[in-house]
Amino acid sequence: MNLAHVQTFVVAVETGNLNKTALKLNVTQSTVTARIDALENLIGQKLLRRNKSGTELTPAGAKFLRHAEVMVQVWKQARYETSLPRGFEDVCAIGCDPALWTGIGELWVGSLRGERGTIAISVAEGAGDIARSWQMNAMVDVVFSYTPPSGAFAVDVLCEDVFMEVATVKRGLMRWDPDYVFVDLGEDFRRKHAEAYPVEETAIVTFTSSAHALDHILTCGGSAYLPYRVAKPHLEAARLHEVEGAPRFTRTVYLARNTARTDSWPWFESFSASFKRKLADAMRV
Repeated sequence: MNLAHVQTFVVAVETGNLNKTALKLNVTQSTVTARIDALENLIGQKLLRRNKSGTELTPAGAKFLRHAEVMVQVWKQARYETSLPRGFEDVCAIGCDPALWTGIGELWVGSLRGERGTIAISVAEGAGDIARSWQMNAMVDVVFSYTPPSGAFAVDVLCEDVFMEVATVKRGLMRWDPDYVFVDLGEDFRRKHAEAYPVEETAIVTFTSSAHALDHILTCGGSAYLPYRVAKPHLEAARLHEVEGAPRFTRTVYLARNTARTDSWPWFESFSASFKRKLADAMRV
């Protein structure tokens, strides 16, 4: 299987358009078409439906996409690790749930750059099936996740992520805020939220990203449940206010490490302990 064909397929899915794919890869559209045709012929299934408005995945394409992303990521990681910049001794590959980057993933990367200047860093964001594929294939060294990884990874409880209702105006708890923005933070959060707010009204705006919800209410006003680490600078600047009397919710955050890699780093244990102290200070409500 030609890796260039697989990479072209992944980019075509990302862009949803063969012309944009050609521009991104700096090749002709006919080259893009030929690569995808060759891949489909090899697999024996149509992977993309192509029409004037763009491309969309077929059922077979949706199944293949998960494996294609893993193949591309493995190649990137292999290329990265075998071509370290001069003066660097190793690379730390980090997998981070996108919801945990702000205040957690970014703190790890910033601390590592400051304390271990000879360690290069590779960061990949993903959750669910993508994160599980990283762990199964040992593609990352450290993972920040709401779900404890399995396999060769040692798992520690890193912290409790605190979610609080914040609003752009000072107010107390109310039955329903017509400007409330719902942030879907997973099944456990949905259950706790429904128990705390048993109302029939439905939020007009829903996000799966706390960062996007934050941007929205700062621009348009309103309220939402956000992680304290995301809302903290805006609470301190009085751009946001915690809703008085509103219940807080928590989710457990896990730090998992590939022991085959991290046990060979003499600096890892002390760095990890230092990071946890910094994070505890930053997360203190």
